[in-house]
Amino acid sequence: MKKYTADTAAKTVLGIELGSTRIKAVLIDEDHQPLASGAYEWENQLVDGVWTYSLDDVWKGLQSCYRELAEEVQEKYGEPITIVGAIGISAMMHGYLVFGKDGNQLVPFRTWRNTITEQAAEKLSSLFQFNIPQRWSIAHLYQAVLNKEPHVGDITHLTTLAGYVHSRLTGERVIGAGEASGMFPVDSCTVDFNSEKAKQFNELMADAGLKIKLEEIFPKVLAAGEPAGVLTEEGARLLDPSGKLRPGIPFCPPEGDAGTGMVATNSVAERTGNISAGTSVFAMIVLAKELSRMYTEIDMVTTPDGKPVAMVHCNNFTSDIDAWIRLLREAAGLFGVEVDKDQFYKTMYEKALEGDPACGGLVSYNYYAGEPITGLEEGRPLFVRMPDGKLNVANFMRTIIFSAMGTLKLGMDILEKEDVQLDKLLGHGGFFKTKGVGQNLMAAALNVPVGVMESAGEGGAWGIALLAAYTVWKSQGETLERYLADKVFGQSEGVVVQPEAKDVQGFAVFMERYTAGLDAERAAVKSLI
Repeated sequence: MKKYTADTAAKTVLGIELGSTRIKAVLIDEDHQPLASGAYEWENQLVDGVWTYSLDDVWKGLQSCYRELAEEVQEKYGEPITIVGAIGISAMMHGYLVFGKDGNQLVPFRTWRNTITEQAAEKLSSLFQFNIPQRWSIAHLYQAVLNKEPHVGDITHLTTLAGYVHSRLTGERVIGAGEASGMFPVDSCTVDFNSEKAKQFNELMADAGLKIKLEEIFPKVLAAGEPAGVLTEEGARLLDPSGKLRPGIPFCPPEGDAGTGMVATNSVAERTGNISAGTSVFAMIVLAKELSRMYTEIDMVTTPDGKPVAMVHCNNFTSDIDAWIRLLREAAGLFGVEVDKDQFYKTMYEKALEGDPACGGLVSYNYYAGEPITGLEEGRPLFVRMPDGKLNVANFMRTIIFSAMGTLKLGMDILEKEDVQLDKLLGHGGFFKTKGVGQNLMAAALNVPVGVMESAGEGGAWGIALLAAYTVWKSQGETLERYLADKVFGQSEGVVVQPEAKDVQGFAVFMERYTAGLDAERAAVKSLI
């Protein structure tokens, strides 16, 4: 069994990802297998109409999950963590973190979940002839300009959450290519921000009477495998206040959860794709050719090494499922029945497989936040049923799971019409933990084989650890695609399920009802304020 010892410490790698509901740290060995992990649960807050996390919570969570990992290493292997071979930082993509010349935060962190930049996103998409989603960093910046927010003139640095944490730990203002492509369009040939579009944006700022230049306030773009600085003394104390962790550890470029999801599922080659399913959901398809035109429903981003990727992103996924599960578990508790949380989830998810293929006339909308794909700026969770609908537990669970996939399906239909070739999709994230449920129902919804690897539960923290390992352990000229295929995954394809005809047909019927009922969701948003 691999261990963390004084002799093997330099052959381990630490990956940390700040997700929407959990911060997770994973320590892997030289065979890329997990040795220990730590986690910290957290939640975003809606403050003055903006979804945000405080930076104090960022550091509280990072220190807590690292401490839990270090305690597990001490307990299992009898050694404190003093050194590792490399570190990688990842976080939820997009958003808006801006700082002044003294490093002071100018406004609260505006996360990906906000749908408050419609005007800016539309104007930039028209200017660039490139889809700029509302959650992208550049949309948040331009919306602040349009709103004439006083902080704009004081901006000296704009970054994402991953970029911010990385800069505090290393002193380097850099960003990975995949994460960068969720800030501003990236040129896959140069693996840098698109210079022509950057020039257009700078001219837009000049016309507005501002001295903002994108290349001066945005971080430097680095491709996977490029060195991205080392842990400073200050960074070591920030991450590990106990003082045991030593400075000087090399870092890989900070990445977003989309990039780490691609890496964790070995989906960085053409015709491969993955689905990351948690609080939000997104499907990433590595393209063999460009799409025929711009689609507002499709984001064009890149892999961590710069390949073009079509991304279907939906703001809402498991939040509504989680809320219903909490309600049902609370109801069971009224009768003195205390069921383990994981067992309760497993049982309720499995019950969905017994439901009517088309959910028995039930329909649900899981919109906690807005969904640009369906043109909604806000969300209202909504459950609707026909008077003669078959309301039972199995149909109910199947409905709330199918509803989570509805918006994703609308986006994926566009790629199907574009004749995007896809051999299979690989799933990861908490949604796929219950064996045979999320995987089978997702295959039915998208009518494509869906695979899940044993490592799927490790998620993005493992993915960023792999990118850190690639940075320090790759051979001369070895591409990320080859490194993952040859040294990490080998012949492992995980468990792949084929879509079943009755479930595919059932989901199609459900989607007819779901699409027709979107007007009810729009009415709820308009009426319930």
